[in-house]
Amino acid sequence: MGLGRQGPRRVAGPRRAGPRQDLLVGPLQDPILREDRVSVITDWTPEKAKAFGRENLLFQHALHERPMFDDEGLARLLDLYPREKLGVFTMGEDPKAWTTWRKGSAGNLTGDQLLEAAKTGRIWLNLRQTNDHVPEYAALADEIFADKEAHVPGLRTFKRDLGMLISSANAQVFYHLDVPLVSLWQIRGQKKVWVYPVADPYVGDLALEKIVLRETAEQFAFDPEWDKGAQEVDLTPGKMVTWRQNAPHRIENGPMLNVSISIEFMTPPALMRANVIYANGVLRRRLGANPRIQEGFGPTALGKLAVARGAKALGLQTPHVRHLPVTFGLDAGRPGVLVEPPRP
Repeated sequence: MGLGRQGPRRVAGPRRAGPRQDLLVGPLQDPILREDRVSVITDWTPEKAKAFGRENLLFQHALHERPMFDDEGLARLLDLYPREKLGVFTMGEDPKAWTTWRKGSAGNLTGDQLLEAAKTGRIWLNLRQTNDHVPEYAALADEIFADKEAHVPGLRTFKRDLGMLISSANAQVFYHLDVPLVSLWQIRGQKKVWVYPVADPYVGDLALEKIVLRETAEQFAFDPEWDKGAQEVDLTPGKMVTWRQNAPHRIENGPMLNVSISIEFMTPPALMRANVIYANGVLRRRLGANPRIQEGFGPTALGKLAVARGAKALGLQTPHVRHLPVTFGLDAGRPGVLVEPPRP
């Protein structure tokens, strides 16, 4: 089933396991190319292809022109997406106050009502893994990853998560980092993204280990002075930004509804890096070691891969998953108004 009016014809079929095997991930997926061979990203260059996944890069795309992202398409997406998986959040205005990030409930609001709430309130709707739940978005994910793999020599992607972000004017996402690789595609509205170096003081090895070991949340303390060392990106419809793995970043919307695609994925080098960081955390905690992060697939990194796998199998590290309580609802009759529970 499609969402809304039909845009370009379906260009990707179901995902398939390819015949190749990979040391880290097992079977690799075959790229599924658009039948008309039109690239999703419109400004590939050999330099960008070589730097993809290693540097912060800005690209152009034309996804914002597709009717699936108009109001009708977004409302239908919100109706089709599993309601129990829908993330509904609000937040304060101070970029340092990440503890003001609160979880809410969409209740039984329709897709139209949720979209109207995003237009008039201060909420952030997060539809993770849309490609696993809505066929049209599964096709879109296949199309996007096929395009990347066709242009970046040797690129192999897995653990693919295409998420949709529908958020209010002036909403923000606090300073945080992600374990996978990330690309952020702007569809509607304007937002500003600050991307910080993967280095002290922005993020140190200890902070990285805590996040990879899931000892702490992805958000952590932010100093506004760090903006001086950040790469500042203005995202408008038709732009996409991707950054180095584990790069801290934060986001502020402009004064209008924002719609973005957030794509997380792994590659063999990215998964190896995550396992090295995990192993470093185990070695530091269990043996008092002071390990460094190795890039690539050298003997030390492969040894740490074995340490990470063994530690996970033995349950040496207990993750502390942060479950935010639901603290507000949305008023069906008053779009954008948060329904706060009565105080005791």
